[in-house]
Formats: sequence, C-alpha cells, structure tokens
Amino acid sequence: MPDYVNALMDVPLTKNAATITAQPVSLEDILKVISSDIESLESKILGDVKTDIPLLNNVADHILSSGGKRLRPALLILGAEMFTGVNNQVMQAAQVIEYLHTATLLHDDVVDGAETRRNELAVCRIWGNEASVLSGDYLLSMAFNLLTKLRNLEVLELMSETTTMMARGELLQLTSSFETANEEEYLELIINKTACLFATAIKTGAILAGASGESANQLYDYGMALGISFQIVDDALDYTDEKKTGKPVGGDFQERKITLPLSHLLGMANVADRKRLDSILLMQEIEKKHIDEVIDLMNCYGSINYALEISKKHSITAKSSIANFAETKLKKSLIDIADFVVSRQL
Repeated sequence: MPDYVNALMDVPLTKNAATITAQPVSLEDILKVISSDIESLESKILGDVKTDIPLLNNVADHILSSGGKRLRPALLILGAEMFTGVNNQVMQAAQVIEYLHTATLLHDDVVDGAETRRNELAVCRIWGNEASVLSGDYLLSMAFNLLTKLRNLEVLELMSETTTMMARGELLQLTSSFETANEEEYLELIINKTACLFATAIKTGAILAGASGESANQLYDYGMALGISFQIVDDALDYTDEKKTGKPVGGDFQERKITLPLSHLLGMANVADRKRLDSILLMQEIEKKHIDEVIDLMNCYGSINYALEISKKHSITAKSSIANFAETKLKKSLIDIADFVVSRQL
C-alpha cells in the first residue's frame, strides 16, 4: 500500500465531532469564493459536449444536468486560485476532470446494473447499455482531446496515471470477495477508484498556476484524504439515506460491493451472524427484507458509525495536509469542504 495511505491509517480516531467545524449551509456557500468561475465552467461543460448526434446530446444533457455538485473541477479551480489564479488552461483542465468523472459514472452504472443515478433513472435504463458505454467513451475522448491542447507534459502524465488507477479500482471492485474482505483492501480500492481523481484535480490546478512541487504535492495529499473521506461517507449513507445518495438504500449490498460498513460487519460478527451474512450474500437475489436484516446487524455492531468515524479521521488528515498554507479565504474553503464531506451524515 502507498506510503501516504499508511500515514493516514496512523491518525487516531476521533470519538466525537469536536475537530469538525460547523457545517456551512451548503457546498454552494463554501464555493462562493469561486462562484463566477463555476458558472463559466458550467456553461462550457454543457455547451462543448453538443454534437450533431441527438442520442449523444440527450444522454449528455441527462447525466451532466442531473444535479452533480462539480466538486472535483471546483477543487481544480481552488488549487489554481491558491497561486496565480484561473486562466483558460485551468478552465479546460476543469472540464477534463468533469468529463472523466462523468464517463466513469456512465460506465459504472452499466457494470453495476444500476437503476438510478442522482435520484433520476440511470442512462443505461433509459437509452440502454450500448448508449451509456459509448457516450462514456465519447466523454473520455473529449477529455483527452482537451488535455492534449494544454501542452503540459506533467499534467498529461498525472491524468494518464490517474485514469489507469481509476480503471484498476473498478477491476479491484469487480474481483473483491466478501470471503476475504478487509479494511486495507477497501482503502486500496477507493484510493484507486475515487480518491485519486480528487487528488489529481486539485494538484492539476496548482501545477497550471505555477505552484512549487512541494505545494502541489501537499494539495495532492489533501485531495487524496478528502476523496477517501468522501467515498467512505457515501458508502455509509448507502445504508442510511436514499435522498443523499440518489440510489435505493442497500444498493451496494444488493450489488455485493464490499464497502467499509460491510467489511467491518463481516469482521466483527459472531459465528452465527457471520454465517447468516454469508448465506444472504450467496443468495441468487437479495431482497429488501435481507437488506433490512443486514442494516439491523450493522446497527448492532456499530458498523455504520465506525465507517463515519473513519471518514472523520481522513477529513482531519486532509486539513492537516494544508496546515502550513497561509490563512486565506481559499484555504478556509478547503477546510470547509473537508468538514462538509463528513457533515453530510448530520
């Protein structure tokens, strides 16, 4: 496992939210400091994807207009604003990040057989798997077309490495087994699948705005810890809150995804409960009553609360990664984002 992961795992758990500052009203409030850039980016993201192919336009409009928070490209913009600020290259790179992220969502939903995405029907349920995969491929090609126009080898190498990591994460998830699940494997999976794009986004903004290597790497560490925290909370909310995830409660369990709450439960359950869990996971079809049974077990063993505590640990690590940056509104935005990510549970 990479060194920064081992370092993260050494941070002690917090038993309360004392180290998490009060949550701002919304992510939009946090990002007001870059609101004009976000508005310009929104227009570019939606406008530049238009083609003469109606099907692609319909798919792109559905997925890109479905309520995504644009957190990853916002991090890229914040990374640039920490130094010399936003320019055309930064805005192009922010588009790249959002297209990469959206492409993975389109592909993931096909692999997972997902019914919904952000409280709307998934693209694959409306237009079919073929349209979803090919539209994702188109967004990937657009992303790398924009990326080459930046003419920045360091950014190109970083993005290429990141997309490879993301694909690796998907394969790790596909081949994971509840029989051998453990927390270390789970962390490796979400680092590759999710957190690396957070880290790459903010580091890319810093690189394009002339940051030193040390500063860019500190922001990368911030993004990595933030992304880990974000994904853990998402995985915990999957067992608690359909409104916040846009997916049915227990959807991950139905897909037999080994997320942190389930991994913890598998490791903590007594012999009888573990035998029952194994029998449910081996069923041909997992029904709502089975999900309810598993959630009861998670509450009994404290698995959801455990996951949320781990997410706080990584949020604290994210903030400590930028401790030596000057106290500015931009730094406060990064700290607020780290707090917001874990406060979604409240």
